[in-house]
Amino acid sequence: MEGAGNVALRVDLWAFGAFAFYLVVMVVIGVVAARFSSAGLDEYFLAGRKLRSFVVALSAVASGRSSWLLLGVTGMAYVRGVGAVWAVVGYILVELFMFAFVGRRLRRLTGASGDITVPDFLESRFEDRSGLLRVVAVTVILIFMVTYVAAQFTAGGKTFAASFGISSFEGVLVTATIVLIYTLLGGFLAVSLTDLLQAIFMITFLVLIPVVAFSRFGGWTAVFSTLRGLDPRLLDPFALSAGVVIGFLGIGFGSPGNPHILVRYMSIRRASDLRLSALWGTIWNVVMAWGAIYIGLVGRAFYPTKNLLPGADPEKLYPYLAQQHLHPLLFGFVVAAIFAAIMSTADSQLLVAASGVIRDLYQRFSRGARTLPRKELVKLSRITVLVLTVLAVLLGQVASKWIFWLVLFAWGGLGASFGPVILLSLYWKRTTKAGALAGIVTGTLVEIVWNQTPALKAIVYELVPAFLLSTLVVIAVSLLTQPPAGVDRLLAIASGKADPHEQREP
Repeated sequence: MEGAGNVALRVDLWAFGAFAFYLVVMVVIGVVAARFSSAGLDEYFLAGRKLRSFVVALSAVASGRSSWLLLGVTGMAYVRGVGAVWAVVGYILVELFMFAFVGRRLRRLTGASGDITVPDFLESRFEDRSGLLRVVAVTVILIFMVTYVAAQFTAGGKTFAASFGISSFEGVLVTATIVLIYTLLGGFLAVSLTDLLQAIFMITFLVLIPVVAFSRFGGWTAVFSTLRGLDPRLLDPFALSAGVVIGFLGIGFGSPGNPHILVRYMSIRRASDLRLSALWGTIWNVVMAWGAIYIGLVGRAFYPTKNLLPGADPEKLYPYLAQQHLHPLLFGFVVAAIFAAIMSTADSQLLVAASGVIRDLYQRFSRGARTLPRKELVKLSRITVLVLTVLAVLLGQVASKWIFWLVLFAWGGLGASFGPVILLSLYWKRTTKAGALAGIVTGTLVEIVWNQTPALKAIVYELVPAFLLSTLVVIAVSLLTQPPAGVDRLLAIASGKADPHEQREP
């Protein structure tokens, strides 16, 4: 028994050492990026619009996927087999479109207007001098973002507890502290660079684990033969109902409206660089998606019933499979990869929420804030990140029993609220401020009502009807109201047909 305890201790030390190394690297990146990010809000929230295409691509991929891919999609593939592919097809195609087309327009227009945040962009695009559009947008962002961050911290705490035997609350504090340090110090530059590293971690182990597991099971033929024996539908991508397939594909509708992804396009050096980002982003999206699905498939072959998994929970398959088939050192890095998925989303959302408070509310509506030095505004932004982190930790503890239901549709809520408005405002000149306001409110309300109505939720994922209804409302209200006077020139800049520095005719 003593020998077994010593072996377990050595295993834990290997795993913890690997994970600790990862955390140290995250903090170092934040410290290194601190000096640059302290120069001003543009540097703190958008890295000075100087990021390279490769960094933007992997940062967007890592931030957009979170633990949903590593834990959720692997568990879905375990339960549904190859039919889980429909859950990744939608967002891969939509994000390719966003990188190649929408992102370029957004970068040109926000760069020309000096917009740092999504509410900044909406106010500039619709020439809203009242501030109403900005306030509504920030309110929606804060509701979803703070809750989403709280859930990411809670998920990190549970993963930490399961991996290293500490309490969940201690795990939450460790997760929140690490995210806070490098986000507080390095701002968006640190977030983007850590997301780049985190994406590499995620990609590496989403490829390595299925390769090792398939090999140990006896190869592709043995795995697929076992799955066919368990249930032939596991190998049939069309075994799902039409409603489920449409709902899975509809996950992609969230990409155009999630601010923590949109700011990636705004941060790149040149709009034209997003073409290369589209290539990199799509390649890694496909690799990561297939890795997650293959983990689910080979996991089902190894563990035919859920009772063989920890807590009979398919979403624990990824770390359990890694623990069973990888060296403890590599398992430590797998835990790091899970945290990478969690933190790459939490850090981005903290910055978006903080920018909403400082840039979109305080600086916009406080006369004194308009004359503050840029470094003072950065200091206030860091204080806001700290406060929001504390709120997220407290919310996660107080509401731990019900917070996850909101996370399930937070992606959809942001997508339905802002997605139609962003797309139409960049491509349709008749889009108006009133239409944008109506669309944001409609998307938010339909998402919540549909999610909380079991009969409706059983039909299709709530993002699909919320996105479509929001789009229809934006169009209908816009046709009844007048667009801003300078919209033709704005869209000409967005499409690259006009020079943003050219003087307007008197």
